[in-house]
Amino acid sequence: MNDTLDWTDRVLELRVGAVAHGGHCVARHDGRVVFVRHALPGERVRAVVDEDGGGAFCRADAVAVLEASPDRVSAPCSWARAGGCGGCDLQHVAPPAQRAWKAQVLAEQLLRLAGVRRGVEVEELPGGPLGWRTRVRFTVDGAGRPGFHPHRSHDVVPVEHCPIADPRVDALGVGRARWRGAASVDVAAPAEGDPLVVAAPAGVRPPRLAGGASVAVRDAPGQGDLRRVHGRTWVSERVLVDGVPRSFRVTGAGFWQVHPGAPQALLDAVLAAAEPRPGERALDLYSGVGLFAAGLAARVGPAGAVVAVESDRRAAADARRSLHDLPQVRFAPGKVADVLPGLVASGEGADVVVLDPPRSGAGRGVVEAVAGLAPRVVVYVACDPAALARDVATARAHGYRLTSLRAFDAFPMTHHVECVATLEPVV
Repeated sequence: MNDTLDWTDRVLELRVGAVAHGGHCVARHDGRVVFVRHALPGERVRAVVDEDGGGAFCRADAVAVLEASPDRVSAPCSWARAGGCGGCDLQHVAPPAQRAWKAQVLAEQLLRLAGVRRGVEVEELPGGPLGWRTRVRFTVDGAGRPGFHPHRSHDVVPVEHCPIADPRVDALGVGRARWRGAASVDVAAPAEGDPLVVAAPAGVRPPRLAGGASVAVRDAPGQGDLRRVHGRTWVSERVLVDGVPRSFRVTGAGFWQVHPGAPQALLDAVLAAAEPRPGERALDLYSGVGLFAAGLAARVGPAGAVVAVESDRRAAADARRSLHDLPQVRFAPGKVADVLPGLVASGEGADVVVLDPPRSGAGRGVVEAVAGLAPRVVVYVACDPAALARDVATARAHGYRLTSLRAFDAFPMTHHVECVATLEPVV
């Protein structure tokens, strides 16, 4: 095979094989691996190669289905296709088969990267596969039109209506307005109160929107400082902590689970796995606005202690406001990798560690430091099966084994899945 071979724009007829991590299936053609989007295992498709580095594999998008899988359905969004929006990669798959797809990928990653053989059922969350996304980030093109990126591209596909977005997002008309001068527009449709719209950068003059919404501008495309245009710069989310309602303040487009059922499901799963006891010491790493810290604090009680570690200053400030009535919670601002060595050196240890790292995972150094604290249980919340598997492998090498695993379909119509893994010392 010629390593400099370039198949870009070539049309291939492929028999599609197994699913793979990342929202595609694996096929083979002339000795090369082809990662195919918008296909299903067992199908025969015609696909166009859209990315080829000339090595052992290339990437392609199915443009015609010659033999369809019984799990194939019509995508509810016209942009869920080759060359369209890259956000939803499984709209052509029936929802039960989507969950089976994610379970298969999760099991394969754990076996391949961690040497752990474990089956799992991906649990459905209430609400159905459409209209669930309560937080939406639109990227704005040069003409001020909001939309989304195609797969592995920086281009912008203008999209006025997103079927997976919460209906309140569409009701505001954000996707139909023109945002001249903006780099991006974030919309948060919270559990309590009106939505919040945040545009960046600060020079933008937001258009008039339908319905009630708070509006703010950011001084940079990332997580810059917020300036209120009208209303509030934050939203309020609510979860039951052991049956008692608790509200959480989330500033701007700060992190909160995008599926309305996910915060409750994950909190309940974490507490069931950790079983915090009165008087225990718990760590909440990558604590965000304090969702898991609140649950841990309720269980360890006034005689216990919870240390919440978070690097984002706005999230840490929101957590302080939301948990001000829980004196057993102590906040340790900073990056987890920087704060953990001091916690290990203090000799105080930890009975329970909960960590909810970004998509890239906690990483070897953090997992090793957590094991050094010798907790009786570690509960790891993960949104990427490969990152979870790599960290499970590190934990195994330091005396911790995977004892339970739950998975939730917190991102219907996409390949993403949310996991709660329980790690306990090998005895």
